[in-house]
Order: sequence, then C-alpha cells, then structure tokens
Amino acid sequence: MAGALTQWDPLAELGELRTRFDRMFRELGDGREQAWLPAIDVIRDNGKLVVRADIPGIKPDEVEIEVADDILTVSGHHEQKSEEKDKQYVRRERRYGAFSRSMALPAGVDPKQIKAKTHDGVVEVTIPLPKEPSKETVKITPTAG
Repeated sequence: MAGALTQWDPLAELGELRTRFDRMFRELGDGREQAWLPAIDVIRDNGKLVVRADIPGIKPDEVEIEVADDILTVSGHHEQKSEEKDKQYVRRERRYGAFSRSMALPAGVDPKQIKAKTHDGVVEVTIPLPKEPSKETVKITPTAG
C-alpha cells in the first residue's frame, strides 16, 4: 500500500549493523584459525534458567562449562580431522577450532546447583534461580522536630 507509515525500530537496525560488522571482521581475518560462536537460547522455566547452545558434532568431553564471578562460560575446542586437510573444498562453512559463549548470571545463583547435559548436538545448562526476596512495603512517617 503506497504511502503507508511504518514504525521505526532502532534496535532492529542495530542488530543488522552488528551482523554486518561481524561479517566484515570475519572476512578481514588473517587466515589463522578463528573462534566461532555457537547459537544460544536462554529460557526462564519454573524457577530455572535453561541455556541451550548448538554444538553439532562436538563430543561432551570437548565442552567446558565454568562459573566465575557470576559469569557462565560454555567453551571448548573442536579439532578438524586430519584426513580432510588435503581436500580441495569448493565451499566450506563448517567450523573447527575454539568456541566460547559467556553470559552474566543473576546475583545469588549457587554454581554448585548448576547441571549440564548434551543431546542431539545441543548442550543444555540448567541453572536454579535464587528465591526472590519478598517485596514488603514499609511506610515511614516523619516526625516533627
């Protein structure tokens, strides 16, 4: 429909800008092995956070999960099979090498209660959230003097 107004969403444009910068920096690489970022989802479910990261073809012993200073980091290293190094690829998009994703955790999370498992190329980290303190309204009456 000609002349229709659309609402401007500045955050959508920032997302597009970030994608373009990421692509530009990948293309400007110096040819050395580059880190890759697995896609993640974070879900709040029944008093827990569930973090799912796509890591297809990566064995559980190649994944490291750490919590330090309220930061959860999922990282690892996936090696290229040596027999594939001599092939002449026409196109190559599958990634090898180091990967890492980090995210801040809410204050009060007990790292010892965090559990992780892998299935179907996804690592799933379950983080029990701390109980929220009850919100109590306190009325303060000023006195003269």
